[in-house]
Amino acid sequence: MKDLLKKHIMKYGQMDPEEIQTIIDEILVESYDKGKILIEQGSVSDKCYFVLKGLVRQYGINMDGEEITYNFYSEEDAVVLFNQTNLGLPSLYTLECVEDCVLVVGDLESEEKAYEKHEDLQDVTMKMVEAMMGDLQDYHHRFMSSSPEQRYLNLLDERPDLIDRVPQHQIASYLGIKPESLSRIKRRIQKSKLKVVD
Repeated sequence: MKDLLKKHIMKYGQMDPEEIQTIIDEILVESYDKGKILIEQGSVSDKCYFVLKGLVRQYGINMDGEEITYNFYSEEDAVVLFNQTNLGLPSLYTLECVEDCVLVVGDLESEEKAYEKHEDLQDVTMKMVEAMMGDLQDYHHRFMSSSPEQRYLNLLDERPDLIDRVPQHQIASYLGIKPESLSRIKRRIQKSKLKVVD
């Protein structure tokens, strides 16, 4: 399963394969049951994660007491709450395992030691972070400039696996709509597909 991490590291830089293997041998990998809370909104954590297997949901409770889903992290995704982790601030989010998960677990102290030991690792990590931030900006732009129906179609196109892995009310929250609106959108799309077939 650590091969997934090796493949991911190699996407972002030219590191010696033996050095990559040494890094991978040193990392902590933990298994978590479905429903496990990795960090609770309002608490402070210095942990970050990389998903080898499973699905992690990032959500928060808003001022009205409603649960809002902000992201889902699946295989080959890094799970980092940048400001909260780096600055020691209370987390604005809860991270919950939606499925049984196998995760690489890191913290700031072990990260610093790894950078001291492996010179090229910091460059690789920076490239990973830049790619993550770019993807996040692109997602935010698409989200803000599209209708709820288009958001759902984008989800079907970009992350179709989520449809079968996540409860509908969490998908609706992630899309910024109510579950009943999502049901209507799905019916409309199904109806339009039937018309095309006819």
